[in-house]
Amino acid sequence: MIIAEIAQAHDGSLGILHSYIDALEGTGVDAVKFQTHIANAESSIDEPFRIKFSYEDKTRFDYWHRMEFTADQWKGIKEHCEQKGLEFISSPFSIAAVDLLESIGVKRYKIGSGEVTNHLLLKRIALTSKPVILSSGMSTLHELDQAINLFKEHSSEITLLQCVSAYPARPEIWGLNMIQELKERYNVSTGYSDHSGGIYACLAAAALGAEVFEFHVTFHKKIFGPDTSSSVLIDDVKRLTDGIAQIQLALNHPTLKQASDELGVLKNAFEKSLAVNSFLPAGTVIQFEHLEAKKPKSCGIDAAGYQSVIGRKLKVDKQPWEFLSGHDLE
Repeated sequence: MIIAEIAQAHDGSLGILHSYIDALEGTGVDAVKFQTHIANAESSIDEPFRIKFSYEDKTRFDYWHRMEFTADQWKGIKEHCEQKGLEFISSPFSIAAVDLLESIGVKRYKIGSGEVTNHLLLKRIALTSKPVILSSGMSTLHELDQAINLFKEHSSEITLLQCVSAYPARPEIWGLNMIQELKERYNVSTGYSDHSGGIYACLAAAALGAEVFEFHVTFHKKIFGPDTSSSVLIDDVKRLTDGIAQIQLALNHPTLKQASDELGVLKNAFEKSLAVNSFLPAGTVIQFEHLEAKKPKSCGIDAAGYQSVIGRKLKVDKQPWEFLSGHDLE
């Protein structure tokens, strides 16, 4: 599954949000992900981010409030996604948000890494019996153990994403090694949630066996938003999804280094046979300096067998660049 995250790139505008859905059609992504914020349910006056946040928002709380949509609006967003052949996914940040998403019939839940220790929220999601995609960004292994165990107790279908809570994430902290480590530790489907702002991290994750990919998208890197610097440009999404598909196709078709009819044709065309590099009269004792290798193969002695001719005498004159065969030697 390839998930393009719009998150708050819409900046509270339904028109911009729906434009993102239209733009992602045909790019090769399977799902579009949002964030469902209900400011009063998820935030408080004690939140450290309750500071001047933008030209438009006096505080971070005001920003969360501006990111809210009604249940009917969310239903319209979900319907638009489905009309475009895209699954609608959203990350809830409160139980009230889960209730809202349940009311519009979501198929699965994405859980941000900041909610991994919010066992109240995890329990509410687990009770839906729906598949969950869990980001591991700011979580320790002990915290992940607890969250995974909670979901396994409810037989939830789990996908765990390696993720780095840095925006944008530099290559030296991508933590690609964790993709297989998480798979082995928890025996669940694993993937990568990217905040690098480019296409390379997800391509590398694909080569390392990731099964699910998530990345933020933006129309332009200079658009306002907390995730813009860590987002992939819409125009690059198709290139990214094509790359993932080709890498996964290659991984599913391992190559064995063994002989085949097709390989034999290529070998005959490109491998070489021994030749002499100058006129050599009969009686000449062949030395390394007399030899050259020329295409194609099977025109006498293979180049790999050059040592078998060194020190042997010619029975016949050889012209420059003529192939050398066993019949020419004593």
